[in-house]
Amino acid sequence: MSYRLSLLDKSPIADGETASHALHRTLQLAQQAEAWGYHRFWLAEHHNTDRLASPSPELLIAWIIGQTQHIRVGSGGVMLQHYSPYKVAENFNLLASLAPGRIDIGVGKAPGGLPLSTRALQLGVHLQEKGSFAEQLTLLDSWLQVPPVGDEEILRATPQPPRPANRFLLGASEESAKLAAELGWQLVFAAHHNGDPQLMEKVLNSYRQHSNGQRALVAVQVVVADSPAEADLLVDTLRVYHVSVKDGPSVNVGSVEQAERYVRQGGYSDYVIEPRTPSLLKGTAAQVHAKLDALHQNFGIEEFVIDTPVAEEQARVKSLELLATHRLVTA
Repeated sequence: MSYRLSLLDKSPIADGETASHALHRTLQLAQQAEAWGYHRFWLAEHHNTDRLASPSPELLIAWIIGQTQHIRVGSGGVMLQHYSPYKVAENFNLLASLAPGRIDIGVGKAPGGLPLSTRALQLGVHLQEKGSFAEQLTLLDSWLQVPPVGDEEILRATPQPPRPANRFLLGASEESAKLAAELGWQLVFAAHHNGDPQLMEKVLNSYRQHSNGQRALVAVQVVVADSPAEADLLVDTLRVYHVSVKDGPSVNVGSVEQAERYVRQGGYSDYVIEPRTPSLLKGTAAQVHAKLDALHQNFGIEEFVIDTPVAEEQARVKSLELLATHRLVTA
C-alpha cells in the first residue's frame, strides 16, 4: 500500500450535546489521527446548521496546530465565494507563520450552506466587483505568494511565512482540473460527493495532462467495521438527495427536508429533487483497503482524504482507527 491517508472532519454535533462538546471531540480526533499516522487533518466549512459545529476552518486550524505535533492541518475547504481573497490570504499566511510546513489551504466552490446563509455571508459584497470564481482564486493565489519587502505601494498579504501554505482546489469537474493546473495548485477530486468512476478518470487525466504529470488527491467516504454486516448497518440510514435547478446551481443534501429548504430559500420554481445512492466504500478494513488499492493502481491516486459519514461517534472513531491500524498491521 503506497498511498497516504488523510482525514476530513465536519465537527458533527450528536443528539443532546453542545457545539463545544463537538469541537473538543474534533480536537481529540486530530490528536488521535496524528497518533494513527494520518498525513493531514482537514476541517470543513458549513453554515446555519445545528448538526455541524465548524463554520470557520481557520479558527479550528489555529486551535489544533497548538495542540498537535506534526500532522498537517488545513481547510477542506474555505468557501471562497463568500470572502475577500485578500483576507483569506492574510489568514493562511498568518497560520503558516505560526506553524511553518504544517498548513494546507483547501478552497471550494460550493456555498457550504443553503441560500439563506449565503445571502447573509455575502451581505454588502459588490457582486460586480467580486468576479468569477476563477478570478477570485487567481487573486488569492497571488496574495499567498508574498513579494519581498520593498515597494510600500505594493499590496501584500502579510505576514510572510517562511513556508507558505500548501494550496489545494476541491472540485469534481474538468474545469476545476484545468484551473488548478493553470495556477499550480493540487486538485482534490470530490469523489465523496460524486463517485462516478468515468467522471473521476476523465478529471484526473485532465489534471495530469495540464499539470505536466502531477497527481490529484481524491476525497472518499469510507465506513469500516469489524464485519461487512456491521458496515451495512452503519450506512443503512444514509441518504443523499440531488437538487437540480433550471438555470441555477445544483446541490446534494442529506434529506428531503433540506432539499425543500434549499429551493424555498433560493426562490426556485423549476427544479427536480431525486434520491441518489451515496458514494462510499464500506466493509472491513481489509475490504476497504483492497478498494483503495484498486483505485490507487487504476488511477495512480497517491493520497486519499477520508470522510466518514457515520453519525454515531464511537462507530465513526472506530472506523477511522480500523482503517489506519490495518495499514500498520499489514505494512
